[in-house]
Amino acid sequence: MSEKEVVNILLVEDDYLDTMNVERELKRIGLTHPIFEARNGKEALNMLRGNDTPKISPAPSVILLDINMPKMNGLEFLTELRRDPEFSHIPVFIMTTSNEETDRLAAQRLNVSGYIVKPLSFDSFERSDSSLDSFSLFLDLIKLK
Repeated sequence: MSEKEVVNILLVEDDYLDTMNVERELKRIGLTHPIFEARNGKEALNMLRGNDTPKISPAPSVILLDINMPKMNGLEFLTELRRDPEFSHIPVFIMTTSNEETDRLAAQRLNVSGYIVKPLSFDSFERSDSSLDSFSLFLDLIKLK
């Protein structure tokens, strides 16, 4: 498999149980792409840029991002990501327990591809506040590569 065909996923999540849940759900629906994990926005940026840690290569095809994290939260990370020409194009799906309209609006202003309310369960998508269309886009991004 060439580097262009590799589909890397970056999961930025500080909660261990949520991380395990995402990995389990992705595996359950048959996705076996490499998942890189960062515990906060600073760690994620370091992984993308190769600062003090090996650089994710190729760059992730998609980022799953929690909003509420220590050190650098999801919105701060997303702001920095969108300023970086090397990574500004990466689709980002926000995952959060927050139903706050201010969080949604801030995420939309930062050009997110979707908004997923945790706990993440792909079976219950149509019953949640998450965007089913956005989730279909997520699946297309990682399955078609």
